[in-house]
Amino acid sequence: MLKIEGVIPPLPTSFDQNEELAPAKIKSNIKKLSRYNLSGFLILGSNGEMVMLTHEEKIKAYNAAREAIEGDKIMLAGTGGQSTRETVLLTKEAAKAGADAALVLNPFYYKGLMTKEALVEHYSAIADSSPVPVIIYNMPANSGMDMDAGTILAIAAHPNVAGIKDSGGNLAKMGQIIAGAKPGFSVIAGSAGFLLPALVMGASAGILALANIAPYQCTEIFESLRKGDLETAKKIQHRMIPVNTSVTRQWGVPALKYAMDCLGLYGGPPRKPLLPLEKDARSALKAMLEENNLKID
Repeated sequence: MLKIEGVIPPLPTSFDQNEELAPAKIKSNIKKLSRYNLSGFLILGSNGEMVMLTHEEKIKAYNAAREAIEGDKIMLAGTGGQSTRETVLLTKEAAKAGADAALVLNPFYYKGLMTKEALVEHYSAIADSSPVPVIIYNMPANSGMDMDAGTILAIAAHPNVAGIKDSGGNLAKMGQIIAGAKPGFSVIAGSAGFLLPALVMGASAGILALANIAPYQCTEIFESLRKGDLETAKKIQHRMIPVNTSVTRQWGVPALKYAMDCLGLYGGPPRKPLLPLEKDARSALKAMLEENNLKID
């Protein structure tokens, strides 16, 4: 079973000024971030504006990322769709492009019908047909659904389901999953806002928007804890919480892209209906980056 460990940034998808996919910019960002001690990259997660891309664009993004990701780093690919059929097809395309695992957000349009039985059957069908391991993605802020521990553990029993990225931040539920899942199952923190407490609880990794703009700080939290230096890990965690909030819940993808532009990476525009960050927010975010001495070498 694939074990996910360490820190992985969910890459924003690069668009040019006409909002056309810019594969060369995706590759450039990966090359620059690969200088840090990151475990790999996620292409087309929530920060990758996956829902804004066509099927063909998704395949192009997978291939661009795979070409740039070094052999010692893993590639995770977001493949979750609203139908089981769509998700199966996209998961196979991601595997064909060279993804090491597929990150599958649960269907959410028909929320009232997404029962435990429906979700277990959905994920089981994907895992049965997938050439690569499947990782469950629980993202209540975007999906409007928060899968409970019982549902997640039932899905996790499938031999080709290797882990979960949980962005809900419910540490008690995370502990239930860690305690109840099969050996080797990876529980992954979905936000830098609760990375350290999740790791202390037994999570093995973090897929963190913040790692796109603070890769050193995010990996230092992980490495400091692994070395037994909890105090250093706590200091960095506390310092990064406001920065993380600004590029996630407060201003979201447009803020993350603007921060990348400020730091010498390529952020570029979001795709409409998302709008670029407003002037006052840009000034506040830039000041926050400078105050925390964030930079990409």
